[in-house]
Amino acid sequence: MFRNIVASARQRSVFGLVLAGVASIALFSMVPRAAAAASDHAIAMHGEPALPKGFAHLPYADPAAPKGGRIIFGQQGTFDSLNPLVVLGVAPDAVPRYVQQSLLFRSADEPFTAYGLLASRVELNPERTRLLFEIDPRARFSDGQPVTAADVLFTYEMLKTKGKPFHRSSLAKVTKAEAPSPGTVVFELGDGSNRELPLIIGTMPIFAKHATDPEKFGETSFKPALGSGPYRVEEVKPGEMLVLKRRKDFWAEEHPLTRGLFNADEIRYDFYRDSNALFEAFKAGLYDVRLEGDPTRWMTGYDVPAVRDGRIVRDTLRFETPKGMTGLVFNTRRPAFADIRVREALAILFDFEWANRNLFYGVYRRAGSFFADSELSALGVPADEREKALLAAFPGAVRQDILAGTWVPSATDGSGRDRDQARRALDLLEAAGYELRDGELRKRGDNTPFGFEITVTNRPQERLALNYASSLSRLGIAVSVRLIDDVQYWRRLSAFDFDMIQWTWPASASPGNEQVGRWHSANAGRKGALNYAGVRSPAVDATLQRLLAATSREDFVASVRTLDRLLLSGFYAVPLYYLPETWLARSRDILLPQRRPRYFFSNETLARVPAAPAPAN
Repeated sequence: MFRNIVASARQRSVFGLVLAGVASIALFSMVPRAAAAASDHAIAMHGEPALPKGFAHLPYADPAAPKGGRIIFGQQGTFDSLNPLVVLGVAPDAVPRYVQQSLLFRSADEPFTAYGLLASRVELNPERTRLLFEIDPRARFSDGQPVTAADVLFTYEMLKTKGKPFHRSSLAKVTKAEAPSPGTVVFELGDGSNRELPLIIGTMPIFAKHATDPEKFGETSFKPALGSGPYRVEEVKPGEMLVLKRRKDFWAEEHPLTRGLFNADEIRYDFYRDSNALFEAFKAGLYDVRLEGDPTRWMTGYDVPAVRDGRIVRDTLRFETPKGMTGLVFNTRRPAFADIRVREALAILFDFEWANRNLFYGVYRRAGSFFADSELSALGVPADEREKALLAAFPGAVRQDILAGTWVPSATDGSGRDRDQARRALDLLEAAGYELRDGELRKRGDNTPFGFEITVTNRPQERLALNYASSLSRLGIAVSVRLIDDVQYWRRLSAFDFDMIQWTWPASASPGNEQVGRWHSANAGRKGALNYAGVRSPAVDATLQRLLAATSREDFVASVRTLDRLLLSGFYAVPLYYLPETWLARSRDILLPQRRPRYFFSNETLARVPAAPAPAN
């Protein structure tokens, strides 16, 4: 679960800077200017940045946080690369998070606003068709070389041609990129319909052109990228450990965006093959911070001396971000799941009420939206006129009960053997051409048994999958559950080599291009893409385009709700559950800022209690 701390999301954050020097202003004066947006220190997806130019520090950062010490993170799995931005390999995000920097830095206190870091000035015209960055002349890589426009263009080309599908598809929308001067880079963004594109460009981790081999960029490598961030890679034990050390020559040490962040002198990632070993290591004090996603562990597993005597502290955090969706994903590329009636029937057969009470201590809420607990959710909300207009060209794409806001996920009597739900599911399966014969569900005509495999990567997933398989067996459906290691799991997902997996789609307060990666038809067959369900829907594709082009909050909300309705109508996953809160366990020596971010956890804010001075001789 710690992947949610260091990635979320797949929601990357890098570091920030705001001041412009005389030299960069002179260089910028060489470039013709378009009509500028109101802010030149930040870009917001919608509205205006919350922080004014010249702010002292991020609202959730503590400038007085102690510096020094070591923070250890634990992760399940292993790694065979240090570059998580390319298709090949499994890599932690430590290098782009701590070693590299971006032109802009995303604030965890706003839905999607990014402030200048390597860019001391940003200019985006009101039409969002032209984006210009001035690079701070003080910005330096760790070898002392300046960060230049050539490095930005190099990064753009590498990610566009050799990066993960998310960057390839997003950056392909740039119509022109050029460097009028060594300190200025300009991007032409077509018709401006992809309003998130400026933020995607701004938050690319910048690679040093002079220290990166373009021919090997897409390959796995344990050679860390040369960065301009506050840390450098000190030690790598492949698949086991990664150590980062604070740079003493970090160029932006006193910048407002770094003030109160990146407080440890050393950051270490330790990797554990098994989820139980990972938890036991935490209880033993072998690493410091743990996001807990297992209710059984949270309710019973922390009844240990380290918690009782205060060495481990547990926090319940609340964020305003939509809660997203956890589900059992159908690989609709498989013939068994091609029929939507089959998918709906299998969703009906998940007994959430029984599982929540018997496996999860009743702490979960039932997932019924990809944007739960927010105004972006379509669950229980009738479609408004904006949504109906978006769907007018795709009659029948959304079910009437989902359009009307009356649909809810199937509920059972909690017995684990709800016969009414079983009959509903069997009716759908029979309509799809299956029949129950001699205790087995078979395809009518060719007599083929119906069955599939659920691929899991940890014991909690395995436990849930086995329970679900038991439920399906009562209708004659043969389900096998296969537990595999982390590296094999990610390789199979990259090639869409699975029948069903458990997956969580985290949601942000500003859904954007990541939704294209998850749901667009172009990513249904692209290796390494995140469209695990294999969604191919013209209605979804058109809605994604409208979502990215929305200029008002009202149009944006309507687009996201429409997407939610389309995904729910397609039954691409068995909706499982979500936690309304975030559970964090930490060593008592790890400090959180008193003021927490509004939208997501930022582990850059962590600090360690200073060690007591050694007694004098």
